This record gives sequence, structure tokens and C-alpha cells, in this order.
Amino acid sequence: MSAVPAELIAALRAAVGAAHVATGEAVALLDVGWNPHNLDAGIVVSPESTSEVAAVVRLCAQHGVSLVPQAGRTGLVGGSMSKPGQIVLSLLRLNQIEPMDPTERVALVGAGCTLQALQEAAAEHQLEPGIDLAARGSATLGGMVSTNAGGVMAFRNGVMRHRVLGLEAVLPDGTVFQDLTRVVKNSAGYDLKHLFIGAEGTLGVVTRVVVKLDPMPQATATALFGLPTVEATLDVIGMALQAKAGHLRAAEALWQRFMHLNAQALQWSQEGFALDQPLFLLLKLGGADEAALQGAFEDLFEATLARYPSSTGIIASSQRQETELWHLREDTDIVYRAFPAAPSYDVSVPLSRIPAYAAQVQAELAALDASLQPFIFGHLADGNLHIILNHTGPLPAQRAQEVEHILYRNLRAWGGSFSAEHGVGSKRIGAMNDTTDGVKLAAMAQVKRLLDPQALMNPGKVFLD
Repeated sequence: MSAVPAELIAALRAAVGAAHVATGEAVALLDVGWNPHNLDAGIVVSPESTSEVAAVVRLCAQHGVSLVPQAGRTGLVGGSMSKPGQIVLSLLRLNQIEPMDPTERVALVGAGCTLQALQEAAAEHQLEPGIDLAARGSATLGGMVSTNAGGVMAFRNGVMRHRVLGLEAVLPDGTVFQDLTRVVKNSAGYDLKHLFIGAEGTLGVVTRVVVKLDPMPQATATALFGLPTVEATLDVIGMALQAKAGHLRAAEALWQRFMHLNAQALQWSQEGFALDQPLFLLLKLGGADEAALQGAFEDLFEATLARYPSSTGIIASSQRQETELWHLREDTDIVYRAFPAAPSYDVSVPLSRIPAYAAQVQAELAALDASLQPFIFGHLADGNLHIILNHTGPLPAQRAQEVEHILYRNLRAWGGSFSAEHGVGSKRIGAMNDTTDGVKLAAMAQVKRLLDPQALMNPGKVFLD
């Protein structure tokens, strides 16, 4: 690809200010994020407003130069990778949070606002965005919209697609699509905002988002159960959903290998709680009274023991202990520190299929290569499993295909998905083509050609160029 024209760089500096167009050593000083190729373009433009984003997009369209939108750079599937001849469009300066009306229970935020910043601002009004991720401190709302992020509360509140009331986006020609609807009920024609949710920046650049907020619970409680089987774990989740006090906010499953690795790395142990169970289930309840929530967990554990006598359990007795228990689930970097660039997968499986799927995956991976012992964990209440292989670096191409066949071959027939919440990016295009209905793929391609006829928006992501 040819170099970015000098006249375009000069025009970009005029549009957003010279200080906000980074090249050369200035780019080398930036945090590259999860993928080492995120900043390979070597030019990073950081506008401050929707009008500046529109100016940047318009200039790039005029010069035929492609754009790669970025923000927190926390994506795991290569959705932010760039290369020479492109422009990286950083949205981190679009981090504003408009004043909130606690009665309205709505937030209008810039695409560069982090989830944690929104959570903290909403908490001042005893509200929350109804979605939570371990990467809350770096994941931005624009990125979460673009990948249709899910997280630990999706089984209850849905994914980003269900939390977004309206959005604003700059189209590939530099015009601005604006639908900043602030109400839940809206039946006025096509709901085009959904084109941009999950599109990973291939149809336009999301600049502002209207997010639905929910009341925060006054109290929470956390418990960790050790359980004998996947079936038992699903059963306990079902019982937790019927808790007499409060409501279930999270149900995270940790298979034994993942639990062992994280507990050892975090030097975590609890007297009387052995780590010998096949599965561990981390649960969180929210409600009006902490003592009542603790009582609900005691009742739940008693009922669990009646059905599964070998079960074990801990109910967190302090905020510190609750935080320590959640670190066991959320510190997934531990796996990547042990196995740098380990192959990872993110699937959704209908709940009724999870026991057979988990057993099949482990057995077939072992038959393929006895050294492959996956770390499995995830949002079991909605069927989202994360699978990371104990392998440093990418798999050889043939072996990678064999692994994907094991993991993906039944998902479409079952009504599941090869990508639950990480997106497609550049890493999962093959899986997209292999597992998606051909008519759907053709319709997606038509939309792409209509909105982005020059194919300048995040090329090489979701689709093959």
C-alpha cells in the first residue's frame, strides 16, 4: 500500500491541531494495547468532537486513505490492527459525559468514555449502565458498541445492543448519522442504529452513545461454590435465579484448571475450601439489604448440599473478601502471562447443550493433541464460554483449523455463535464465513458496499477484502 500523502497529513493537522496527529516516535510512545500490530499504521489522529471526526473521515475519503477506528485497544480478535498506508483514528478524546437526569435514567456519552468512568458518574445518582466487564477501566463505550460487548450481566440485562437507546456515527463519506433517541419506545421506521452495533467500525465511526441506566442495588453479596458437574452448576444457577432475597447479578463458572492457575498466581486460599472440585461457581446477588442477601446464599448453599452433597462453598463476609473472589475470575491476564499470545476462543452455546459441549471439546482436544489442556471459564448463565489453550503463540495453520472445527462445528445448528462478545475482527473472518448463513453474508456485503463503497472503513475486519 502506498504511503499516506503528505498533503493529507498537513490537512489533518489543520483539522484537529498538530498536537493531535502523532507520527514517528510519538506513535512509539503510545500504548499499543492487546495486539502488537494496532499501531503499525504509524499515524494516529485524535479528534476531540464529532465535527472533527467528520472532518478527518471526509479528508481520508477524498484521498482514498483507509481508517482504523480505535479507543481502548482491548480487543482480542485483531479488530484494531492497522498497517502502513492507513490512518489510526483514536477516539479517546471523545470522552465526555453529559449531565444526567436521575429521573430519566439515561446517559449520553462520547465514544471514548470508559465503562468505568460511566459507572462512576452514574453511581453518583445511584444508577448503573447495566453492563460490566473486567476491562472496565480501559474498554470504551464506542468500542463496546462496535463489538456488541456482553459481560457478566448479559443474562439479566442483555448485551450492548439492548442497552443502547440511540447513537451518533460518522459515515464513510464524512456525513453524520444522528439518532440520539433517549426513550425505550420508538417504532418510527427502520432502527438503523443496529447497523453500527457489532459492525466493528466497518460501516462508520460511532461518536456518541445514549445508554439506558438502571437503579443500583443498595447492597451486594458474593459466594463461591465448588460443584461436581456442569449439570449441577447450571442447576444451582437456576436456583439462584429464584432467590427469595435480591436478584442474581452474576454467575461465573471457573473450570478446575483455570481456578488452580489463578488461585496459585494470586496466592489465594481459604481454610476449609479445597480446590478439588471439577467446577467453581462465582455468584453475586444484589438487593436492598446485605444481611438478607447473605441469608439467601445460606439458603442456596443448604439447598445445593441437599442435591449435591459433595459441594463446598464460601460466602464473602467483607468487601475485601468479595473483591478477592472476583479477582479469581477477572484476572484473565494470568493465563496470558503463563502462555503469551495463547490461542483463545469465545463461544455462545445454548444452555441445554453446554454439558455435552464442554465434555466433547475437552475430549476431542485431548484426542487431537494430549498436551492441549484448555482453560475454560465464562458467563455460564447466558452460555458464553471462554476457552484458552495452554499454548504459547498462535497454532500452526492446520492445527488451528482442526481446533476450530472441534469448537465451532455444531454451534450454528444448535443456535449458538462462534463469537459471543469479542467480535470478528481480522482473527475470526474464516469462522464467520464457515459458520454463517450465506444469505446473511450476502446481505451484510450489500450493506457494506452501500455505505462504504471505497472500502475505507476498517478494511480487513469482519469481511475479506
